[in-house]
Amino acid sequence: MSDSLGDGRGNPTDAQIRLYERWAEGGLAASIIGEVQGNPNFAEKPGNLVLGPASDIDRLRALASSGSVNGAHLWLQLGHAGAMAYPPISNPKGPSALDIPGLTCAALTPEEVSALPSEFARTARQAKDLGFGGVQVHAAHGFLLSQFLSPLFNRRDDGYGGSITNRMRLLLEVVEAVRAAVGPRFPVAIKLNATDQLEGGFAEVDALAVIAALAGSGIDLIDISGGTYFPGARSASDSAGGGPYFLDFAEKARPLTRIPLMVTGGFKTLTHATEALERGVDMVGLARALVLDPTLPNRWRSGSAGDPVFPKFTDPPEGGITAWYTMRLTAMGEDREASDVGDLHAEMKAYEQRDTARIDIWNAQFRA
Repeated sequence: MSDSLGDGRGNPTDAQIRLYERWAEGGLAASIIGEVQGNPNFAEKPGNLVLGPASDIDRLRALASSGSVNGAHLWLQLGHAGAMAYPPISNPKGPSALDIPGLTCAALTPEEVSALPSEFARTARQAKDLGFGGVQVHAAHGFLLSQFLSPLFNRRDDGYGGSITNRMRLLLEVVEAVRAAVGPRFPVAIKLNATDQLEGGFAEVDALAVIAALAGSGIDLIDISGGTYFPGARSASDSAGGGPYFLDFAEKARPLTRIPLMVTGGFKTLTHATEALERGVDMVGLARALVLDPTLPNRWRSGSAGDPVFPKFTDPPEGGITAWYTMRLTAMGEDREASDVGDLHAEMKAYEQRDTARIDIWNAQFRA
């Protein structure tokens, strides 16, 4: 998840370090920190981590160490928000120029596109050197590599636009560069949408083509998710559905690849998780369930736990549910938990005020 717990300068806070330590103590196999930036000019939020020459190496090593106690792995999700970079701290650029309600961006030049694989590779190598357990290339949820895959975002007429073969070209180049940078044994995963759930966007048939093309790429795990943070789009994770979202897609993907498959989204019960494994999925991604109970893996394994009780929200504002869970991550990192849902509007206000407070800090650090 994107925990938004960085200090505004791209470095971990005490709360962030403690959060991943708590999850590791709770018995999960791997945590994945959402949207870690290699380039601070295309960040998702001012709470993102940034790997680069200005990074606080000691703080990052402390994060890597704390998140790997109890045999756990801590992986960094390598991100680039592209067209959906946060404007107060970024320069939004995507595959193509867009000017639509809620989203304006310029187009990346051919030179900027060609530089991206080495940028991801450098970030991955730094993650390895800092002691993290692996990396995940983020090609989902409407961020840059996902934008290249989508015909809604990608209207290029060069070798990176048009057919799905061209639209996936950058992703395959990034994967190849990352694998070359970290060597054959360091875990490299990819997060891929089954669909971005937008009419005319990235759909199942294209997603299956990407999965088939990843054979032999050196990828160790394909994490299947879906949806987008495109302005106004409903998040898949805010759905009122009663079970996992993308299992049917995973069953279609299974014959196309020998790479292990993980499915993330909608897992709320132990039954959901075990049934997914029985249907051929190799790993299950839990997000909000682990926000509600960070000890859930240990308790499920011991047979002592029921299922987490998910809060019910009435008429939440856009982004409100995500804000609520994000602020709960902060509470967990500070070793405090609220027992009630509380005021969703107040949580959203606190979430927004924290981002606002970090804008000047980020810009002073990276945009002077």
